[in-house]
Amino acid sequence: MPDSPLVALVMGVAGVGKTSVGRRAAVRLGWDFVDGDDFHSPSSVEKMKRGIPLTDSDRRRWLNLIRAIIDERLAEERPTVITCSALKASYRHELLDGRERVRLIYLKAPPDVVRGRIENRKGHFFGPVLVDSQFDVLEEPEGGITVDATRPFDAVVDAVTDALTAR
Repeated sequence: MPDSPLVALVMGVAGVGKTSVGRRAAVRLGWDFVDGDDFHSPSSVEKMKRGIPLTDSDRRRWLNLIRAIIDERLAEERPTVITCSALKASYRHELLDGRERVRLIYLKAPPDVVRGRIENRKGHFFGPVLVDSQFDVLEEPEGGITVDATRPFDAVVDAVTDALTAR
């Protein structure tokens, strides 16, 4: 299957469901799962805990790490679902340019839905005060697959897995 993706990059604002959907899709597909949040620097996590939005400079090292993981998985031909907010077109260009076996999946939901999800989740460093900053920075992708993340969870996972298994 040379035209099937080896890596799925699941993107969107914080709180849209990237980790939950990505993890479940990976299990269904029998792929590996990598949560991009695990690669934020301690200083970036501390900023977000304090309600301070990250800058492009803060994200540079993190994006480089995500790109390296993508390249590693492609080289190893190891199917993987990777989550990463990838909010700006320039970030996506850096992550995807020249990587034809990566499929971009954009989980989309309005700010009020995302804010409600963030207010109800426990144990994550990202708080609701940062929701507006995510939408301020977001440049919606022109390519890839857009999935309505307001749909029921299983329907969102179905849409993602269908997109990754479509020929």
